[in-house]
Amino acid sequence: MLRQREILSAIAVSALMLGLAACDNTNTAATRAADRAAGTNTSGAYPTQSDGTRANPAGTEATRALDRAAGTNTSGAYPTQSNGMPGNPPGTEATRALDRAAGTNNSGAYPTQADGMPGNPPGTAADRAVNRAR
Repeated sequence: MLRQREILSAIAVSALMLGLAACDNTNTAATRAADRAAGTNTSGAYPTQSDGTRANPAGTEATRALDRAAGTNTSGAYPTQSNGMPGNPPGTEATRALDRAAGTNNSGAYPTQADGMPGNPPGTAADRAVNRAR
């Protein structure tokens, strides 16, 4: 009896998935509007907006905007902004800014600010300031 239930469950799940696949229509007004707004080609209606085409570099407009703001290469469109490339030290601009403010080396761009390095006693600048205030 248990084996029959397993078989019937598998058949029911398979039929449901097949039915959903047959109804898959990604080219709708909503997906086309999303494609226009994001610069993507989810609907299939905008092939020139596909990643890697001549008019559209890798990634979406949203990930490219993130890359421009954060100095990263999440989209793949800015390889010179990858960590460790000439002109771009390790980490993101946000983590480097945190390191500069806190005297840390979370990004990897400021190894002389790591704990225990000459000129940087153990702990962060913030920790040391709190300890001095006590």
